[in-house]
This record gives sequence, structure tokens and C-alpha cells, in this order.
Amino acid sequence: MSIGTRIESWELARPFAITGYTFHHSDVLVAIVEAAGLTGFGEAAGVYYLNDTVEHAKAQIDAISGRFAEPPSREELIDLLPAGGARNAVDCALWDLESKTQGRPAWQIAGLPEPRPVLTTYTLSAEDPNVMAARARGFTNARALKLKLTGTEDDAERVRAVRAARPDAWIAVDGNQGFSRASLAALMPVLVDARVELLEQPFPRDRDADMDGLDSPIPLAADESMQDLDDLEQLVGRVDIVNIKLDKCGGLTRGLAIAARARELGLETMVGCMIGTSLSVAPGLLLGQVCKVVDLDAPIHLAHDRPPSVVYDATGCVFSPQNVWGFPNTTLTPS
Repeated sequence: MSIGTRIESWELARPFAITGYTFHHSDVLVAIVEAAGLTGFGEAAGVYYLNDTVEHAKAQIDAISGRFAEPPSREELIDLLPAGGARNAVDCALWDLESKTQGRPAWQIAGLPEPRPVLTTYTLSAEDPNVMAARARGFTNARALKLKLTGTEDDAERVRAVRAARPDAWIAVDGNQGFSRASLAALMPVLVDARVELLEQPFPRDRDADMDGLDSPIPLAADESMQDLDDLEQLVGRVDIVNIKLDKCGGLTRGLAIAARARELGLETMVGCMIGTSLSVAPGLLLGQVCKVVDLDAPIHLAHDRPPSVVYDATGCVFSPQNVWGFPNTTLTPS
């Protein structure tokens, strides 16, 4: 058997801005696991704010790639690689390979119900309020929107403009760690008036205690504060929902475990993603079958996606055809 890697760069349709960072392209790492004439694929973008780059992930995978005569189990992989992009890419490739080896889809192997299309948010980059409003109107299929905010004075007008443009939409906002208690308090009446239904990661990940006693009228979600399984306990009583991203926790295997443990602790779950192609979104869609909120819109922000692709339909839902990932006859087209 062999474990190979390749780095790809995918251009974005337009710059994508969040608190303190603007993306112009997405670098991803593709893991290729081959055994017995079959090949499994997985994709990861890493975690940019932790300096978990694709180059770093590639080096991590290359360091272990020659150790095996047979593919490692997904459970063994958790001991071999830390949480992050490297483990995500290989874990998803092992799921894809296992589907081909067993001749049955990954959802069956995971013990999940047959996947159905799920409603996904469409994310709006933090830009001029008028631009965001125009983008919201342009997402004609979207029934759920997520607004990137920055903790600045422009946020109030951003929220008002998007709500005026889309009075029909479910709206979440994402602070990406950009707020203080004071700046959030100033914005909160605007969020309530605009019928915002989810507030994601307002405070820096090292300031989780700022959520103590917040008594937010809007449900709170942890993203950057929720990296891996060990982070769940400290979030109980502070947030209502945790955002599981395969790039953060290191793959679908770990993501499913986090979702199960979160439910035991009384936390709701959502599944999110970094910016990547359909190959990275398809495994997340399996996790999305058991999550309250799905935020898997990454490919719509690319200038072009990898074929075969997941499908965003006219009802605002996303689903993965059987030729994308995790089925016995899936294929992959190079970039």
C-alpha cells in the first residue's frame, strides 16, 4: 500500500474577508491511499489561524507514509497524527478506500441513515454593507445566510442591509473572534431586531470565560474555541452549539465522535468547513446528517470546483452524488 499527497491551489471567485484575514485562493492537500489496486482520496485545507498549512500537513503525512504494509485503521490514525489537516486528509481517504474495498458506501460503514439533501448556509464575506446586500439577493437559492462580521462599527449596517435585502432568510452571524463584551453589547440590539438566529464565535478562543454570564438572547456557537474532542467539556454552559470542522478535529472519524459526545453533554452540533472543493465537503455532508446546522458552502466561493461536484439545489440544500466521494465507484478529477 502507499500514502501519497499532492498540493493544489484553487482560485476564489472573489476575495473572501473575515476578521483579520482575506482569502484570495485556497490551497488544499489531497491525500491518496492505494491498496490492493484500489484508491481512496481525501482533501484538507488545514487551519490557517493555527499555522496548520498544507505544506505542514504534507510533511506530517510524508513522515508516516512508509511505515505500513497495509492501510492503518482510522482509529490507529488518531494516534499517529494530531488533530488538523493532515489527519483529516488521510482519514477521509481511508473512508473512501474502505467504501471501495467493502463495496458499500461510507454512510453504511458509519452506521448512518442514507444521506438526504440538507439545508446549508450561504456565507457572505465581510464587505461594504451594500455589497453584502447585493450578494444576499444574488444567492437566490439560499434560504439560510451566514454573515461574516469583524467587530467594527460597520457591522450594524451590514446586518441591517442583509436583512432588508433578504427578509425571508434564516440568518446567522460569525464574529471570527473579533468582538469584545462591550462591542458585542453595542451590536446586540441590532442583531435581535434583525432576527439573527445564531451568533458564532464572538470572542477570541483564549477568552472563552468572556461568555460566562453573557445571557445572550441569541444562541451562541463555538468555532475556533471548538477544535477537538477535549474542548467540549469547557464549553458546556457557555455555548449552545459547537461547530465541528473536519480540518480542525482531524477527519470524519473524529467528527462523528465529537457529535456523539456533544449530544451526551446536551450541546447541539453544526458542521462547517474551510474553503475547499467538493472533495472536502462530501465527508462533512455525512456528519451533516446528524447536525442541527449545516454550513458547507465552500465550493460556491471558488472560481470553479473539482468535478465531480456536490450539488447545490434550488431549495438551498446541498447533497453529494455517488460519484464524488465515499461510494464504491467514486472518481477524482485532478485540478
